Amino acid sequence: MNNYSLILNSASENGNSFKVDLLNVKKAALMLRAINHKLRQQILRLIDEKRKITVTEIYSILRLEQSVASQHLAILRKAGFVKTKRDGKFIFYSVNTNRLKELNQFVEELMN
Repeated sequence: MNNYSLILNSASENGNSFKVDLLNVKKAALMLRAINHKLRQQILRLIDEKRKITVTEIYSILRLEQSVASQHLAILRKAGFVKTKRDGKFIFYSVNTNRLKELNQFVEELMN
């Protein structure tokens, strides 16, 4: 056994061992943690409202420090919830609705 899997012998109905991929569990937890934060939810709503927006506009509108806005955007970007597009010296953020739909479907399946 390594640090990335958990093998359980009694978890399966037919008596075979069952392997839990802990790396994927960790990735899923990071995605859920990324969306389960009031400020990041506020940032996502703002990006959705504006369709595309720069970090400067985000921190100005939300009255945040630039570093705070950038930190939260990095978390959202790493989770795949926002997309970036460079236009000259500007980087515009937009919501990755497909990723959010995937997350919503995953959570619904998990809760049922």
